[in-house]
Amino acid sequence: MDYSYYPGCSLHSTGKEYGESVEVVSRALGLKLHELDDWSCCGATSAHSTNFELSVALPARNLAIAEKRGLDVMIPCAACYNRFKSAQHSLAQDSDLKNNISKSLDDDYSGSAVIRSPIDIFHQDVGLESLEEKVVKKLKGLKPVSYYGCLWLRPPEICGFDDTENPIMLDEMLTSLGAESRNWSFKTDCCGGSLTISKTELVENMVDRLMRMAREAGANCLVTACPLCMANLDMRAHEDVQLPTFYFTELIALAMGLEGPENWLGLHNIDPLPLIKSLKLL
Repeated sequence: MDYSYYPGCSLHSTGKEYGESVEVVSRALGLKLHELDDWSCCGATSAHSTNFELSVALPARNLAIAEKRGLDVMIPCAACYNRFKSAQHSLAQDSDLKNNISKSLDDDYSGSAVIRSPIDIFHQDVGLESLEEKVVKKLKGLKPVSYYGCLWLRPPEICGFDDTENPIMLDEMLTSLGAESRNWSFKTDCCGGSLTISKTELVENMVDRLMRMAREAGANCLVTACPLCMANLDMRAHEDVQLPTFYFTELIALAMGLEGPENWLGLHNIDPLPLIKSLKLL
């Protein structure tokens, strides 16, 4: 199965372990990723708050590049995914905007690209049964809560690929890996997003609440698919409530016995290795 691939800025920088694990896991699952030629920043998170047309033009440029290959586009970053989907929606609703953006890009934009999350692709295209067949070490004793955050599924009419209030794809994939996924009511609550610098205390309070609620649900870790959520969860929780947070692709790689997890997990601020090693998963 072939997909166009847009890593975005985070997966080559602050979310390096996410980017590497997405690529390693995709190869192991038989997915061939074609990184977009000459891709550029999508504008998240500031463009849409400063200049609407720019916030549309930046994703549209990348989508026009993707359309040339004619493949579904995997976008692992929740912020990038949200901006791409929002831009595509705005262009589909406004023909004048579409014409203006096409002229500014000096490129054809048709709106034909299908934008996909790796959560959706691994769950739907690969499938739970195929995923489970590749597990060589079940994640026994790992009790995660799935954390989607705000951007993957909202607005639901634009972004949603899972249930907006109670998404289950991550839970089902974690269960197929042998983990004991815990149910909780905070899967799509906000972590504070990009306020982490300007409103640090507010973000700390929001993250602490998520950590406390995860503990109350019986979890020993959180699992996300958003670099921005990972940054806040991994850096802003106070020590007395901290739980390790994983990218879901790191855990897939761990369960499949692939190379990389020990290096990736070593990049985390809240060290997940004591938990992993105590469960004899590494």
